[in-house]
Amino acid sequence: MIAHPRRGRKIVANGSGCARTSFLFLLVALIFSPPLQAVIFYSTGDPDYNTTPPTGALANSGWQWVGFWGGFQGVPIGPHYFLTARHVGGAVGEAFVLRGVAYPTTAFFDDPTSDLRIWQVSGTFSSWPLFYRGKDEVGKTFTVFGRGMIRGAEVRDAATDALRGWQWKGGDGRMRWGENVVAAIFKGDARWGPLLYAKFKASGGRNEAHLALGDSSGPIFVKAGPEWKLAGVAASVDSSFNTTNTGPGFSAAIFDVRGLYYGDSTHWKLVTGPALVCSGFYITRVSAHTDWIDGVIGK
Repeated sequence: MIAHPRRGRKIVANGSGCARTSFLFLLVALIFSPPLQAVIFYSTGDPDYNTTPPTGALANSGWQWVGFWGGFQGVPIGPHYFLTARHVGGAVGEAFVLRGVAYPTTAFFDDPTSDLRIWQVSGTFSSWPLFYRGKDEVGKTFTVFGRGMIRGAEVRDAATDALRGWQWKGGDGRMRWGENVVAAIFKGDARWGPLLYAKFKASGGRNEAHLALGDSSGPIFVKAGPEWKLAGVAASVDSSFNTTNTGPGFSAAIFDVRGLYYGDSTHWKLVTGPALVCSGFYITRVSAHTDWIDGVIGK
């Protein structure tokens, strides 16, 4: 079972290359869901792919700052603070683990206009990323990190047998990294605030990544000059599809929704038309909340 903040009923053209679905699902399981197991790739289903720090042009692009918060991720944002998605929960006294060191939490602070939560720790982080404060994220390539589900069974158009994507499959809990591009700014409601939106595309390259259950709170980083900066925190994903108009459907990473149904067990809608339709994922936009963050951590 997956919690969801909002459900749409239409396909929305947004940005270039492909339209997008307007369906949102949290990337976190409820208590009765199976154990969390990460990033799903278009190019490969190899479970060992991108499970070590990126190198070359992507060296130091964020891996060094991603810590473990229970079954999820967090990122330090100052000597005594780290940032997560609020919806992944947690309790004061639990430890954030970064590079094998445990930092017990002593307090938390929720942003009233987004899904962001700041945790205070006992101890001192040795380094942390700068924030991306610009408002020009659209079109920028980013790195993303997660520990959720991996690529499972193929999903095909029932009429044409064309490959459309892959169902989610339980993984091993290892962190993986991928790349994608900010395609648009999505206007969330008062609970979510502005969200960055990324599409899962067949043309995205070797590291093209989608997110899945368990990837909540994974940070994304964009490069600004010589530095990689924190631009967002994973929030939600387009995920509920079906090959017929009845039954429970399945969760999947889909690069072309045409010929499939989206929705839920009470209402499935067939996606048709000449234009490519991508699914994608949503990221809480850090640049929209830096005033609040600065106020909490004392900048």
